[in-house]
Amino acid sequence: MMNQILVVGGTAGIGRELAATYASRGAFVVIAGRDAARAEKAAAEITPAEGGGQVRGIAVDLSRPEEIQQALADIERVDAIVLAGMRRDLNTLADYDIAGATELAVSKLVGYTTVVHTLRSRISPTGSVLLFGGLAKDMPYPGSTTVTTVNAGVMGLVATLSKEAAPVRVNAIHPGVVGDSPYWAGNEPVLDAARKRTLTGVLPTMRDMVDGSVFLLENPSANGVNLSLNGGLA
Repeated sequence: MMNQILVVGGTAGIGRELAATYASRGAFVVIAGRDAARAEKAAAEITPAEGGGQVRGIAVDLSRPEEIQQALADIERVDAIVLAGMRRDLNTLADYDIAGATELAVSKLVGYTTVVHTLRSRISPTGSVLLFGGLAKDMPYPGSTTVTTVNAGVMGLVATLSKEAAPVRVNAIHPGVVGDSPYWAGNEPVLDAARKRTLTGVLPTMRDMVDGSVFLLENPSANGVNLSLNGGLA
C-alpha cells in the first residue's frame, strides 16, 4: 500500500483522479500545482477515507526547477511520486514559439528530474516514481514537434532514472486522447477521429488511466516500463 503520495500536476485531469483514488484508500496525499491557491482548492475538494488519510495542496512550478528544492522542503518521506504536470503546446515550425517550447521542455525533462533528485533520499526503498508522457511520441501531428520530442524524452528518463534510483522503481504512462477527460470531453470531431484510429473502436477513459497508473506504481515487478494505453492503434 502506498501511504504517502506526491502528485505533481494533481489539480486537474488524470493527476487529480489519481490523487482522489489514493485519498479514498486512506493515503496521505500531497497535490502540487504551479498555483498554491488552486492546489489547495483541489485538495479541499477531495474527500479522504473516513478515519484516515489527508489531502493538502502546495505550489510546485516545474518550469522553475531552481525553486523545487525549497518547495518540497517539508515533505519528510514519500512512497510514490507522480509527475503528471505538463503544458499543452501546439507549436508549428512556421510559427515557432520559443518561450512555450522552452517552458514545456524544462518542465518535463528538467523539472521531473529535479523532483526525483530532490526527494531521492526521502523515497521509500520499496517506493516508485511515475512519469507522464504521451501518445505524441509515437503519433506526431503538425504542431507537435516539442510535445513529440519531450514525450520521447520521458522514455529516456525512464531508462536512466530506473537505474540511478534503484531500488526505487521508475515507470511512465503515455495517454493519448482520453474520451472523458475535462480537456477532450465534448470535442466530438477530435474524439470521433481518435476513436477511428483505435483497434477496439473505444477511447480510453480516465478510469483506465488511473488503473494503469496504480499498476505501475504498485506492482513490484513493473520497472523501466513505458505503458501506452490507447486501445491499440489501427
